[in-house]
Amino acid sequence: MENTKDLQSIIVEADTNSPTGRTTTTLNPYTGSWTENEVIHLLKRIMFGASKADIDYFKSKTLGQTINELLNPTAAFPSPPVKEYSSASALTQPDTLITAGQTWVNDPNVDGTIAALRRSSFKKWWMGVMINQDRSIREKMTLFWHNHFATETADISYGNYVYFHHNLLRTNALGNFKTLTRAITLDPGMLVYLNGQANTAAAPDENYGRELQELFCCGKGPDSKYTEDDVKMAAKVLTGWRNNSTTFSSYFTLSRHDTTNKQFSSFYNNTIITGRTTANAGDVELDDLLNMIFATNEVSKYICRRIYRWFVYYEIDANTEANIITPMATIFKNNNYEIKPVLDVLFKSEHFFDVANMGCQIKSPLDFVAGMCREFNIQFQPSTDYISNYGHWSYLATWAANMQQNIGDPPDVSGWKAYYQEPQFYEIWINSDTLPKRNQFTDTMCLTGYTFNSKKIIIDAAEYAKTLSNPGDPNILLSDILKYLYRIDLSAASKAQIKKDILLAGQTSDYYWTNAWNTFISTPTDTTNATTVKTRLRDLVKYLMNLAEYQLA
Repeated sequence: MENTKDLQSIIVEADTNSPTGRTTTTLNPYTGSWTENEVIHLLKRIMFGASKADIDYFKSKTLGQTINELLNPTAAFPSPPVKEYSSASALTQPDTLITAGQTWVNDPNVDGTIAALRRSSFKKWWMGVMINQDRSIREKMTLFWHNHFATETADISYGNYVYFHHNLLRTNALGNFKTLTRAITLDPGMLVYLNGQANTAAAPDENYGRELQELFCCGKGPDSKYTEDDVKMAAKVLTGWRNNSTTFSSYFTLSRHDTTNKQFSSFYNNTIITGRTTANAGDVELDDLLNMIFATNEVSKYICRRIYRWFVYYEIDANTEANIITPMATIFKNNNYEIKPVLDVLFKSEHFFDVANMGCQIKSPLDFVAGMCREFNIQFQPSTDYISNYGHWSYLATWAANMQQNIGDPPDVSGWKAYYQEPQFYEIWINSDTLPKRNQFTDTMCLTGYTFNSKKIIIDAAEYAKTLSNPGDPNILLSDILKYLYRIDLSAASKAQIKKDILLAGQTSDYYWTNAWNTFISTPTDTTNATTVKTRLRDLVKYLMNLAEYQLA
């Protein structure tokens, strides 16, 4: 069979479209064709994969209608995770208040074993939420903010804190960034993770004050010139906050707060935040701090670059900075840091639909795993069988972790390196260890699937083929599969060779497949023919997912 291009050569081609930069397109409204191709491109970026049902749903709408619906979710929030684990013995605080199948998120329990079980339960649940997402950007944005305000479940420890931190991200995923930043600052999970609860006037802890500026708001760009003294002053502003592990909330203690004035650098216009001595000092000084930080231009630029790298491409050259990032940042700041206006103009722009920006991302492991489940419509159990579902979701989350994206546990507070580590960025996802694992995962899902609690999840290639426009024609069948699975098409020679070797089993006439398929549909009791058809389709899908093109979104 003809060798197709490897992933690196595809990436290089995508980087060299123009001698002066990748593209000169702008945020002007897109006025080109609105076909399945554009719908698939949009959905693969905004959701986890592009299922055929979602493609069919949106292709009948206009681009404007589609974006408006995707940015304004109406579906209810997912129900919280439930107790699907078995309580271990010899616990310091037995997990007896919560029965099987009920949610544990509101039950305080300080036992370390229970905390570990709940953290694991949370990860399984989140995997299921991504797979069962609604038709909106909400889940992709929730993961975006998880990467941005990165925390690690093991460091937070309490599963309850982990869940409520996550719920905060989802609740504010499409809201106001400044509001979200304030809420994150006082979030119990973040107060644990970056030592905020240990930050006192007697022993200021600079951890959160540093990351608030370096990672969460201003970034490390050449124009982001806050100083070490600014970090120290921010830490003093943030002293006095503590956690209540019974109510899962934070509270302020004035006696632990630094009440002196805090002098900031010229980057912040030499602002002085007046030290307060009242009971609401923590809230008032926090608002002063955020107002000062958000008054800079760096916040809007930094967040827009993060959004761009998440949804479009990792390289931001001079053209992109001038034509895309700068006007996006202006829109962001002029809208008082509301997220939706920025996303709206980006996703409706000619730049987003520029051919140079199609098929140029390497799928993250979570996109790879959850997207595959959604695109092949892998069948899970009814919600009442939560034991089987959590077991399957655990299996899928473990595969994503083995491919270097451990849901709930980025490597550190900077998030996953694929979104900030120059010059590789997304290319970090693919190496001599992870690419074979991706192939092994898809091979397993095609060949044997995974069985848990006597229930199996597997790619049923024959059922998938039935959803396509004309599966009896091997040329149309192959073209349809490639259209939905790939963002970069194969050559005519490659298609012809794949068709001959797999669908036609070495024959040269299309009717060898057409006859087999028609018999499969008309006479399903012909087990010999059914086995032939299912095997060829399984082998076709398995082969296509092993090629470099399948790694791209």
